[in-house]
Amino acid sequence: MTADSPRGIRNSNPGNIEYQAANKWQGQIGSDGRFSIFDSPVNGIRAMAKLINNYRDTYGINTIYGVITRWAPVGENNTKAYIASVSRYMGIDPLADIGDKLDLLIAAIISHENGQQPYSQNLIDAAIQAK
Repeated sequence: MTADSPRGIRNSNPGNIEYQAANKWQGQIGSDGRFSIFDSPVNGIRAMAKLINNYRDTYGINTIYGVITRWAPVGENNTKAYIASVSRYMGIDPLADIGDKLDLLIAAIISHENGQQPYSQNLIDAAIQAK
């Protein structure tokens, strides 16, 4: 990783999760002023998985459209383009149930947020399975 790497990669926060002091994420070591900084990509991706699972378990959100509308709200993002990008990456309709494709959804979000997805499937799987 270099200084010119995308912000999410530099921060080990490839989902660009906004910092909130009340969130005591595992491995969260600070903020860059807006976004959380994690000690490792595994912990940054773990936080992504926890958030997305919370969307499903608490709010019944289980589609690309639902997740991205919450992840990247219209007021501060081009949410329509974000949804289209993630849908293309995953190869599924934005209104289809994500089902067991959490790993692919996370990879798609990382790709959209950073313009690249540099993490191995093994790393993403380890992050999703981390307690």
